Amino acid sequence: MQVRNKPVRPVTAAVRSDLKRRKVNQAGLYSRAVAEAFVKLNPLTLYKNPVMFVVLVGTAITLALTVNPDLFGDLPDSTRLLNGLITAILFLTVLFGNFAEAVAEGRGKAQADALRRTRQDTSARRVLPGGRIEEVYSTQLRKGDVIRVVAGDLIPADGEVLEGVASVDESAITGESAPVIKEPGSDVASTVTGGTRILSDELLVQVGSNPGEGFIDRMIALVEGARRQKTPNEIALTVLLAVLTLIFLIVVATIPPMANFVGAPVSIAALVGLLVALIPTTIGGLLSAIGIAGMDRVAQFNVIATSGKAVEAAGDVGTLILDKTGTITLGNRLADEFIPVGGHSLGRLAQAAWAASIFDTTPEGKSVVKLATAQGAAGGYDLQGAAGIEFTAQTRMSGTDFGEGRRVRKGAVDAVKRYVQAQGGAIPADLDGAVERVSRLGGTPLAVSDGTEIFGIIYLKDIVKPGIRERFEELRRMGVRTVMLTGDNRITASVIAGEAGVDDFIAEATPEDKIRVIRESQEQGKLVAMTGDGTNDAPALAQADVGVAMNSGTQAAKEAANMVDLDSDPTKLIDVVTIGKQLLITRGALTTFSIANDVSKYFALIPAMFGAAGIGALNIMALTSPQSAILSALIFNALIIPALIPLALRGVEFRPLSADQLLTRNILIYGLGGLAVPFVGIKLIDIVVTAVGLA
Repeated sequence: MQVRNKPVRPVTAAVRSDLKRRKVNQAGLYSRAVAEAFVKLNPLTLYKNPVMFVVLVGTAITLALTVNPDLFGDLPDSTRLLNGLITAILFLTVLFGNFAEAVAEGRGKAQADALRRTRQDTSARRVLPGGRIEEVYSTQLRKGDVIRVVAGDLIPADGEVLEGVASVDESAITGESAPVIKEPGSDVASTVTGGTRILSDELLVQVGSNPGEGFIDRMIALVEGARRQKTPNEIALTVLLAVLTLIFLIVVATIPPMANFVGAPVSIAALVGLLVALIPTTIGGLLSAIGIAGMDRVAQFNVIATSGKAVEAAGDVGTLILDKTGTITLGNRLADEFIPVGGHSLGRLAQAAWAASIFDTTPEGKSVVKLATAQGAAGGYDLQGAAGIEFTAQTRMSGTDFGEGRRVRKGAVDAVKRYVQAQGGAIPADLDGAVERVSRLGGTPLAVSDGTEIFGIIYLKDIVKPGIRERFEELRRMGVRTVMLTGDNRITASVIAGEAGVDDFIAEATPEDKIRVIRESQEQGKLVAMTGDGTNDAPALAQADVGVAMNSGTQAAKEAANMVDLDSDPTKLIDVVTIGKQLLITRGALTTFSIANDVSKYFALIPAMFGAAGIGALNIMALTSPQSAILSALIFNALIIPALIPLALRGVEFRPLSADQLLTRNILIYGLGGLAVPFVGIKLIDIVVTAVGLA
């Protein structure tokens, strides 16, 4: 598996430069968002947001009362000025709610524009039955067609490599400048993506998607948000907000008869203002923006989610299933120690290991040379006329042949034993003990021989990625259980699991084991996330609630998963879970703040409105008049939405806490804060409104 450890960045290299331009041209982004906010005033669009739709209806009613205060036989003190002020504030409230969503969508559209630049209608060489080549446009290609691409061509469509080996520039998709080798029959290098460019040789590719259904097309639709479906939690919250709006509507509808009874009648415009001030407009205006921003944050990590549901599900994940190699470990076992046997010295073993590895260009071979050099063992052998012997599956050894028939080898212990015995050599009595010691440590032992003598063992260690243990500890504090899958034996697996700090592991794992672990966790009511890149991972990716496929993986894996990591970095799954939890935390925090706001505004407004009925003592905020109370609450209500837009787009700061701890934190910060802020804000606005004579 090819693992690219890179810093977080937007979806493509083009987007990175585009982001720089947008930092300079934020005004352009906001001006487009303002224009889009006006477009979203269409009732046929706004009705999907019940809270904002009620505000729009209220705006229409107060506008009518502004034109004709006696339209509904309203009170004599229902003046055009007061009605006009209420209308203007209500209109701004709807506009600010639309603006929040438009800004979130605007960032996605900027990314989509950059992606469109990679999608071109190019010519393609379609291979017909009999081998004849037909020149067609890429839009004429259909799933199942076979095409030939040669060096310099822009690959016209997604597909699977059937023949050939070639290097492909995928920087337009991944932002990674290093070309990738593509060849058939490989789980990690057999797929190509439309919009990438072939740099050398040629490939025979079977098209895997119809026009408009390719990977780039799906990315454009997703980051743009044009086809974003509301998630189950978002739908449930929308229903809750609609119910709360209905409850406050009933409450406000009962006020006129009571107000008339106590001799403190209320105008219709004031009732509309009261209703809007009480319903949860803050979260109603920010709800959609929070969801869009969540997908945008995932895209900035170079992960494309097929739906907002997948991002949200990541926040509820209870079990995380991870492959060992390339995810928990670096993927290459490196030399960690030399263990001499047969009475040989450590220095002599280090010299032999250096000689056996000097022509070995694999990461393991380079690590042996590095360790031997660090111990001062470089040299000692005359390299004049020396020749490297490559590792093969048959010999399971590699090494160096020197002059005069001198041969130095390193490799699997049993293979080196047979090699030495075939030359009449003896096996040291302490060799098996050294091998067992390395095995208990979870490492891989390599024997080193020079001629007919075995000098010792190289301890190859599976290196755990730096910081991975701390990340697993964070997940544990969030209540997420981590399970490591590996094909290694149980001893090796247990050592790596202990070093990495996972909660559980499965050794000698098969594809069937992945399915079994996922289903067992799901039967316990937990959501499960996992990564994969091969065709044999596809069933497990489809079964998992959050499946992240590597972009370098097979088409089957990508289609089975609900996320694709463009960097092909398996550890990205941990970031995805973090982003999902941040999305849920942000939505919960702002919902708590919004509902707490409504409670405060209820107790601030009702006493002020009924002050004329002799209950002015309940007006604890000492608001000047019912009119100033309504205007102040509405102004506060309108201003709090744009004030919270940056928080909705950026997300609440993530902390690795349990669900109970997060709930407590939300109540303390956003609940109590939501109760206190309106009292302060409304009072300050009331002072200003009274000072300028608006009420």
